[in-house]
Amino acid sequence: MDNSIQMLSDKASYIASKNTWIEGLAIEQLLTTANLPNMVKVVGMPDLHPGKGYPIGAAYLSREIIYPALIGSDIGCGMGFWQTEINIAKLSIDKLERQIGNIDEPDIRHKYNLGTIGGGNHFAELQKVSKIFDEQLFNRYQLNAKKLFLLVHSGSRGLGHAILQNQLSCFGYQGLSENSPEALNYLAKHDNAIAFAKLNRQVVAERLMTNINTQGFEVLNVCHNFLEKVTLDKQDYWLHRKGASSANDELVIVPGSRGDYSYLVQPVKSENLLMSLAHGAGRKWRRADCKGKLDNRYSMQELKRTKLGSRVICEDSRLIFEEAPQAYKSIDSVIESMQQVNIVKVIAQLTPILNYKTQGAH
Repeated sequence: MDNSIQMLSDKASYIASKNTWIEGLAIEQLLTTANLPNMVKVVGMPDLHPGKGYPIGAAYLSREIIYPALIGSDIGCGMGFWQTEINIAKLSIDKLERQIGNIDEPDIRHKYNLGTIGGGNHFAELQKVSKIFDEQLFNRYQLNAKKLFLLVHSGSRGLGHAILQNQLSCFGYQGLSENSPEALNYLAKHDNAIAFAKLNRQVVAERLMTNINTQGFEVLNVCHNFLEKVTLDKQDYWLHRKGASSANDELVIVPGSRGDYSYLVQPVKSENLLMSLAHGAGRKWRRADCKGKLDNRYSMQELKRTKLGSRVICEDSRLIFEEAPQAYKSIDSVIESMQQVNIVKVIAQLTPILNYKTQGAH
């Protein structure tokens, strides 16, 4: 089991099997973060990759100090997963592609772009179950492999961004003492952004399901960018997750790139690994490098089809290249790493059918 836990220092470690590629800069950033004041422990997940100063795909445990910059600008970003009433057997991808339309106009009931996906690596994806690994768990949650599923990856949109910008303008990247007025103010805004992000995923799902003439039930709606107070060994701490799902959630979906599988898993709690797990495949290439690596090999139209036979709906040429499957790690290597350290039970594998991304630069 422990051969996939790589120890960097007494405070820092990361999870990676021999098949999991981790960039050196991400490891450097993880070590830098471990040296922040009052940081007790940091654990990188197998999808660990470099971020703006701090790596993405990690959990950070601090005592008496919170670090808003570690959570970043997309507070509450996460995954929502719905089972629709559409039968796979009667599926027409051409019809679905026509029906899905464009939901990039914000819902008029609220500011901050409620009901829109956003740019970057956010998406909505129609999927089918391609393999069931644990029939008992699959059936326990009343899932039906003959139905079409919808996965939504989105966050708090402009709200989370505004909260972080305000934070940085006042305090920079420094931590806040846990009971200070500044910390309490941030935590209140953080909790609002979490609620907004969860609602945003629900509204995105409702809008898309309306467009394709179906309804569905919510299987899960979980966050992977958030802060929570935890008690370990009778001691209180602050657990920051930046691109890491919580093992306290009953079910989690771990998506690959737009051209790779997603996995529905049941987390297994490990305090040693900060009760966290990977939130996806993790980037392999920097965004700025993608077009140069792919432009002479693929047209935009070719990148709208994947090796798994799925289609991509996206008219933003920059995103088509930045989010190409080649820019991401293999999701199977990420899942394998988590299985080796026993932090997930894999329930099912899902194959993408139609991937929807923002239709313009956001």
